Amino acid sequence: MKKIHLMAICGMAMGSLAGMLKAKGYEVRGSDEQVYPPMSDQLAQLGIPYFEGFKASNLDWNPDHVVVGNVITRINPEAEALRERGIPYSSLPQILAELFIRNRHSVVVTGTHGKTTTSGVLAWTLTHARRDPGFLVGGVLNNFHSTYSVAEGEHFVIEGDEYDTAYFDKVPKFVHYRPTTGIITSIEYDHADIYDNLDRIKQEFGKFVKLIPNHGLLVACVDDPNVCEVIASAASPLQTYGYSPQAEWTIDGISKQGAETQFTVLRQGRPFGVLHTSLIGRHNLLNLLGATVVLNHLGLTPQEIDAGFSTFQGVKRRQEVRGIVNDIVVIDDFAHHPTAAKVTLEAVKEHYHGKKVWSVFEPRTAATRRDVFQQNFVDAFLDADIVIFADVHRPDKAPEGHRLSTDQLVQDLRQHNVEAFHISGVENIVNYLAERLAPGDVVLIMSNGGFGDIHEKLLTALKHRIVPER
Repeated sequence: MKKIHLMAICGMAMGSLAGMLKAKGYEVRGSDEQVYPPMSDQLAQLGIPYFEGFKASNLDWNPDHVVVGNVITRINPEAEALRERGIPYSSLPQILAELFIRNRHSVVVTGTHGKTTTSGVLAWTLTHARRDPGFLVGGVLNNFHSTYSVAEGEHFVIEGDEYDTAYFDKVPKFVHYRPTTGIITSIEYDHADIYDNLDRIKQEFGKFVKLIPNHGLLVACVDDPNVCEVIASAASPLQTYGYSPQAEWTIDGISKQGAETQFTVLRQGRPFGVLHTSLIGRHNLLNLLGATVVLNHLGLTPQEIDAGFSTFQGVKRRQEVRGIVNDIVVIDDFAHHPTAAKVTLEAVKEHYHGKKVWSVFEPRTAATRRDVFQQNFVDAFLDADIVIFADVHRPDKAPEGHRLSTDQLVQDLRQHNVEAFHISGVENIVNYLAERLAPGDVVLIMSNGGFGDIHEKLLTALKHRIVPER
C-alpha cells in the first residue's frame, strides 16, 4: 500500500489523517465538495492535491487504498465506483488503528464535552515530559500549531468521538481505537441524526467501557449521573474524578494569580499537587483533573504535570480571543451543545467579571437545528447580558415540524428579562454589533462552523467605525 485516496478529505479529522499519512511516506490525494479554508490551506501547505466534487474519475490515479469519510453515503458516485473497481477501502478509525495505534498504549478521550481540550493537554504534557506521544485531536493545538503528530513514543492520544464511523461501519469511532487507558468526561444526548434517545448513546458508551483491558485504566467523571450508570458494569481498573465528594480525585483551593489559575488536586482527600493553568472556567479545571488522573497513571510526577499544564496554550476555537479593537474583545468558541454554551458563557463572564458580555450563537449541528434542545437553550442563556441568535444553518436538514425556533427562544428569554434578538444574516449581525458595542464589552461568538467568517468581519467593522462611548 503506497497510494492512498481520502474521500471527504477536508473534514478536520480526514485532513489531519492526510497529513499523517504523507508524513509516513504515503502518496496521498483526496476529494471533497465545497473546499474552503482552513483545511484547503493546510492541504496546500502539505502539498496534498485534491479533486473538487465526488466522481468516479477521481479514482483514475489508481490508489492502492481508499479511506471513506463518514459524510459519504452508499449512493455517492465515487463510493459506487470504488466498489465497482474492487479497490480496498476502510474508514478513518480503521486505518488509524492499523497504521498508528497498533502495538502502542492508546489513550482514548471520550464524552459529550471536553474531549479536545482534555486530549490536547494530555498530548502536550506528555510531549513536554519527553514521552514523544503520537496524537490526533479535533482542534488545532496552539503549542503545536497542528491537530496531529506522528511521533512514535509509547503512547498515542486520540479524541474518541461517539459519532458513527462510515456508511458501512455503523459504530462509534471510539470502538476502533483499542483503548488501554480511556476517559469518559460526560454523557448527554447529542447527534439527533443518528441516535433516537439518550439510552442509545449510553449503550454505545457501555461498549467502550468493555474495551478497557485488565491491565489498563478507565477514568470517569462521576459528577455526571449518566457516566455513573455506564461505568457500573466496568470490569477493568477504575479511577473517578470530579467536584463530587464521591470522586477519588477532586479539586480544592482554586485561586486566581493574574492571568493564571492555581488549584490543588486531592486524591482520596490527600494533596497530590498544586497545579497552574491559563485556561478559564470550572469546566476546564475538570478537564485538567481528568488529564491529571491519566498522566499520574502513565508515570508522570506532579511536577511534570504542572510543567505541562502551566505551558499549555489551549486549542483554537476554544475561548480563543480573535482580536481586541477599542477595548472590545471578540472571542471565538466551538460550543454548540446547550451545556457547552452554558459553561462557556459562565467561564467568560467570570473571567471578564463586571464587563458586558454579548453572546452570539449559530445553531448548526444536526441536533441543534432540531427542537430537541428548544428549552435547553433557554436555560443555557439565562445568565447572558445580551443574546443574538443567528439563523438556523440548513434548517431543511431538520425534520418538518421539529425545527429549532430562534424566534421562540427570543420570546422565552425575554420573559426571563434577558435581552435577546434573532438577526438574519452575518452582515446584519455584524452591523448591529458594530453600531452598539462600547469599550469594555466582550463578544462571545459560538458556532461549530465557519459562521461566514463573522469574527474577522466584526473586527474589521470595529476598526472602521466610531464606537459609541458608554
